[in-house]
Amino acid sequence: MSRVTKVDLAAIYDSRAHPTVEATVTLDSGAVARAGAPSGASTGAHEVRAFPTGGVPEALSVFASQVRPALVGVDAAEPGAVDHRLHEVDGTADFGRIGGNTATAISVASALALGKETGRPLWKVVARPGVDGRQFPAIVGNCMNGGRHAIGGPDIQEFIAFADCHRPDDSVRAAVRVHSVIGETLHARSPKQALGRGDEGGWVAAISNVEALEILADACARVRDETGLSVHPGLDLAASEFYVDGRYRYHDQTLDTEGQIAFVAKLVDRYGLKYVEDPFDQEEFDAFAELTHQVGNQALVVGDDLYVTRDERLRRGIERRSTNAVLIKVNQVGTLTDTLATVDRARSNGLATITSHRSGEVPEGWLAHVALGTGARGLKCGVLGGERVAKLNELLRLGRASVS
Repeated sequence: MSRVTKVDLAAIYDSRAHPTVEATVTLDSGAVARAGAPSGASTGAHEVRAFPTGGVPEALSVFASQVRPALVGVDAAEPGAVDHRLHEVDGTADFGRIGGNTATAISVASALALGKETGRPLWKVVARPGVDGRQFPAIVGNCMNGGRHAIGGPDIQEFIAFADCHRPDDSVRAAVRVHSVIGETLHARSPKQALGRGDEGGWVAAISNVEALEILADACARVRDETGLSVHPGLDLAASEFYVDGRYRYHDQTLDTEGQIAFVAKLVDRYGLKYVEDPFDQEEFDAFAELTHQVGNQALVVGDDLYVTRDERLRRGIERRSTNAVLIKVNQVGTLTDTLATVDRARSNGLATITSHRSGEVPEGWLAHVALGTGARGLKCGVLGGERVAKLNELLRLGRASVS
């Protein structure tokens, strides 16, 4: 048996120095594992609640009085048992009572402890049918920040290097190099202007969306020429953040939905985008579908706020053929079991999955295992900052293990 004998929850800080929680789970075999939960800044309306109303202090209080007693004795080897008990204790549709971050930390720590007990890395614990750990995800690297992640930058939230190589060391190298080239370019353009970095380590500069995209596209082209590696530009527009009263309100233009479709399609064609995330508001399923119809053979059209890793939201998107890819964030839905249900739904319907970090991250590598074990098309984790590099380094380790 792999019964939980002890579980603890403690307050820690994420990469934005905001409070979050980490869980430590002990099994009766003596296996112990710890996991922290990240937090997002640009959040979808349909995500679970990261914490109850009183924040981390209330989460710790509820854990001590209600969650901890309910988990002792649960068999962590029984699929979904720990996560099912968390749902039972919470009793809400959005983890509003115990907090989604509490659920995430406990769920991941339990899976890690089971892996230690059975001698398996986490990716094998969560591996989906047909996944053998030999196909590695592309790196989806945030190289320039705007929107909610970088006040004073462009409207668009993330300017991305989509490094799609066969080997993780090549993908990581390409994405990191694009980030460096962009830094060099920005410094050369404005040598006396201070440059910052956003929540996810991307460069921040007071430039327009188009200027930023041109710099990104040029950097990707330069790295392709230098290295011969496959790296192309991508965007996370996070369009819900600037969608107001039925219009997409940029600093330099305001577009209706049809205008936004045309604008994004033009960007895909002009700059060779291979990745486009959240180009519309989180309720615009049909706009996503039209863009996917127009450019889905050229780029991944990815739903994040549209789906928030929830199976019921994804079903709606599948019915309308809204996207050809879905972003996967564990703490959007609360548990690994819920996450894997959404992954399975996507895979069975031919949608690619992109396993993603959050803007407020923890310096742990478990996300790389989730990406590998679920056969993800990409791992979105940034390219700068210890909390991002932890994921990249873990993927590199997994890559070395696969050929040893």
